[in-house]
Parts: sequence; C-alpha cells; structure tokens
Amino acid sequence: MTESSGSKSPETEFQRVLVTGATGFLGAHVVASLREQGREVVALVRDPGTAAAKRVAALGAELATGDILDEASVEAAARTGGGCTAVLHCAGKVSRDGAEAVLMTKVNVDGVAKVLEACERAGIRRAVVASTSGTIGVSTDPDAVADETTPAPLELINKWPYYRTKYYGEQVALDHDKPGFEVVIVNPALLLGPGDYQGSSTEDVRRALEQRTPLVPAGGYTFVDARDAAHGMTLALDKGRAGQRYLLVSCNCPIRTFYSRIARVAGLDGTVFSLPDHAVVERATRWLVRRAHEVLGEDDALPDEVSIEMAQHYWYVESTLAEHELGWRARDPMITLADTVADLRARGVVMMRAPD
Repeated sequence: MTESSGSKSPETEFQRVLVTGATGFLGAHVVASLREQGREVVALVRDPGTAAAKRVAALGAELATGDILDEASVEAAARTGGGCTAVLHCAGKVSRDGAEAVLMTKVNVDGVAKVLEACERAGIRRAVVASTSGTIGVSTDPDAVADETTPAPLELINKWPYYRTKYYGEQVALDHDKPGFEVVIVNPALLLGPGDYQGSSTEDVRRALEQRTPLVPAGGYTFVDARDAAHGMTLALDKGRAGQRYLLVSCNCPIRTFYSRIARVAGLDGTVFSLPDHAVVERATRWLVRRAHEVLGEDDALPDEVSIEMAQHYWYVESTLAEHELGWRARDPMITLADTVADLRARGVVMMRAPD
C-alpha cells in the first residue's frame, strides 16, 4: 500500500517512526496503521529479500537491514533519513517450547535493552514496547479479571519461558523510562485476525478448524484483533503516559465458547464440551497426548503438553484504561474470528470440509 491522496498526517511530533519486528503479525499491522496516518516508517528487517519484508515495503515503509541484538544496526536504522523521533518495538520471540528459553531471553529481555539503548543514542524521544496481557492476567480463578494495577502472577508466569521473558523485558523497558526518553508498554491479548503468516498467534484457531475437537480444557481465552492492537500501539505513541502499561482486549471467554464461536463463523458443527477444571484431568489429558503422539507419530496431531497446561488457566483482562486514556476501541470479536477463519482459508493454511 502506498500513501493515498486521502491520507492525512496526524498532529504529532512523531512523524518518522522506527518499527522493529515489522515483518511479524503485529509489526506489519503497525506499519500499515502508521502509513494510513501519513507517517514515515523505517522498518528494521533482517533480510529485505524475504516475502514478508517485501509486503512491508509495499505498505510504503523504508527498509533498514539489521537485527535487534545488533545495537549498531538499530542505531543506524534510527538515524536514517534525518532520524526517527520514536520507535515502536514489536520484535519478539514467541514459543511454547521450553527448549527455546535461552533464545527467548536473548530476544525478549536483552533485545529490549539493546533496542532502547541504541534508539536513545540516536536521539529518539519516545518508545512504545509491545508485550503481552499474559504478564498481567493469568489465574486459576475463572472470576478473576486483571487490570494494570493487578500484581504480576509470578508464581504462574515463571512456569512458562515466553511469559517470564516478556515480563522481565517489561521491567527492562520501564527501567529505561526517563525525561527525554519516554517508554510506554502495550499489553495486547492473544492476537487474531488476518495476516498471521508465521502462524504464531492463530495456531489454536487452525487446530480448532482442522480437528473440530469435541472436548476442550476448562480454561478461558482472551483475544484482540491484531489490527486493533496495532492502532493501540500508535495511540500509545501519541497519548500514552510515560512509564504506563496499557492492556488491549476485545473478548474474554471460556475456551468452550471460543471453539464454538469459531465453529459458528466457519459453518461447522459447533458441539463442544469442556473437561472438568481439575488437575487430575490435566495430567490425564497430557498422558493421552503423549500416547497419541507415540501411536500416530505426528507431532502436530494434538496440542503440546505446555499448551494443555496453559489452557487450564484463565487469561482474562480488561482494557478500560486504554479506552479512557488513549481513546482505544476494539471491533466486534465475532468480526475478528470471521476474518481470521476467512484468511486462514484463503491462504490454504487449513484444510476444511465445505460447510453443510
């Protein structure tokens, strides 16, 4: 997408923005949102020749080759074209595999420090860092709904390397907040919607569509449209309070409801049953998954054990603060689910029978 004749630059000092993780699910939507607002975008990419980088370039972004773990390349990108005045840090490593804990620490913790230090040296004045709602809202209580004042559930998030590293990445980011270099954190829920080319966020939707699982864990999901999360990032850039975190969510619902809604928008049989919310069931389900993997010989046949463990929890949060302070609004969650299903189908990511 090139800048249309109808684009209008917002009244803001942040007209030229560096975006890290620009080829990712959130990052690409952030680039699109910034370009729609008429801003100049420098997109940090590791390989400008990839299809993902070319899609970002087609949005009108200027590509800068670099890596978030290489401070010199980040600083050079921030200084291009007369210099950026802000950075939206969307880069991160998403994985439920404990074997990647070291890499996640490098990217999600050390990478935050390197990006912010490089950007401060380059003269950037404001940074918005993308984190996750899972550093705030995860509980064994189905009635718990977290907000930005909720104490971090460290006893839970320390069990999962991704959320642990994102939490400590937040602490690193907030440690860099100071007069002249302001830092704001944005905590979106699970990202859904079109454009997840890497499959890092919409995997559960794909599984639901392909397997049409009749039995699901008793936990609860929270999600938000990636397009709305991207808009939240740009709102935080202009309106966010320095040192503040902002949760972004459009829907909290039991996993059973989540699966049923996916089935409904996809035109499939929506009969789904929840397993009892009990640790014995979790252990039994994990045992069955291991046996199924051994028998079927297909690692992708069923969710991994960590995913099952996580699905026994409730990830509910609210976005009242973002709505009041940023003026942020989420679209109808059913539209998000419908667009996610349509996108996965259109790209041939899932093989689904035709609706009856």
